Amino acid sequence: MLVSLTVGKVDAGVAVLLTQDNRLIEFPSVLLPNNISSGSIVDITVSRNHAAEAASASAFQSLQKRILNTYGVKAPSPPVLRLRNATQTSLVLEWDPIDLATASLKSLSLYRNGSKAGSIPRPLETRSTKISGLAIHSEYSFHLVLRTTAGTYQSEKLTCRTHKMTDLSGITVTTGVLDPQQKEALGAALDRIGGKMIDSVRIDTTHFVCTEGRGAQWEKAVEMNIPVVVPEWVDACETEGTIAGVRGYYLNADPKARQLGVIHGSSHQRTTSTLSTATSANQGRLSAQPQRSPAPEQVPEEPPLTPFPGGETSSQPQAQTQTQEVESQDGEDDLPPPPPPPKDEAGDSIEPVRNGEAEAAPIPEAKNEESEAEAAEESNEGTEKEHTLPQNRPEDDSESTNLGGAKGKGKEGEGDFNEVPL
Repeated sequence: MLVSLTVGKVDAGVAVLLTQDNRLIEFPSVLLPNNISSGSIVDITVSRNHAAEAASASAFQSLQKRILNTYGVKAPSPPVLRLRNATQTSLVLEWDPIDLATASLKSLSLYRNGSKAGSIPRPLETRSTKISGLAIHSEYSFHLVLRTTAGTYQSEKLTCRTHKMTDLSGITVTTGVLDPQQKEALGAALDRIGGKMIDSVRIDTTHFVCTEGRGAQWEKAVEMNIPVVVPEWVDACETEGTIAGVRGYYLNADPKARQLGVIHGSSHQRTTSTLSTATSANQGRLSAQPQRSPAPEQVPEEPPLTPFPGGETSSQPQAQTQTQEVESQDGEDDLPPPPPPPKDEAGDSIEPVRNGEAEAAPIPEAKNEESEAEAAEESNEGTEKEHTLPQNRPEDDSESTNLGGAKGKGKEGEGDFNEVPL
């Protein structure tokens, strides 16, 4: 198609062309012939290029197919979660490598019982995790949530249960420095209890067994906070039929601190422990029983201390004095009274009271304080006898009354005594 146009205005970039019906068309100046000015008439041929159209459509379809094959056919896969190992208080979970296809990873999170337990660090490299601090013989559910630029994908829920205390199948042991015989015996014991032995320290290793603390595996176990115990620990678990405490089975632990229960008792180690426990129990029982004190030696009773005249006397000595006086009266009623001592002796003192009568010897006027105190004590004893045993008082108790009055006066005067003739 040929079209004739009149150039109306020519600028540096755009030229204005006029049609025969006075329509304006802006046309690039660079496409016009040279030496064109206003009023010039130009012929422009307009036609459809079918070959160019086919080539453009083919290129566009090729691009669409490449985009579809790259981003539309293969999508990220949901993670697959499974249980690797279980113990009484921990679970080890693992999953297949994350397949992101052409998407980019945002996060990988672990959920426990429907609540988020935490995010997995380095999801493209980490393929397992250990959950500790769980309850014994309890059921838990876990699932993973994968977030990518292509969408969010969730794994199937995994339901698992922790072991009972008597279930020893979760014990996974890595050995260190051991004699070949000890290692063989250890493997046999693990087979009997349902445990297993692995060659290297992994995330599911529950205990590291060795006799010496050295080596690369030992260092890795210490770094991962895995209990390092001696082979006797496995024997204790087999003997007890349950998980034994590791406190007494560390490398530097004292063997005396190992305490075994009473579930099974077939090994020599448990027999020794039982004997030691019985010995300590017997000692505790003996210590709990009251020990009989040896019979006290027969010490001759000393007479009560004689207080100073006018001083207070305790009730216990008086009671003892009264008892002695009663015994002396009961035993001396049938005996004749002894003859009075001579007056010229320096050690004269008042005789004991018999049958309610007080027989007094002449008392020198130059008595010292000790003789005065003794006289006062004898006076008190006579008075107590009269009140305690009135049935033994004779008919002529006037003399004893006068004597008691005289002695009382002497006690008040502290040294002022009246002599009573025999």
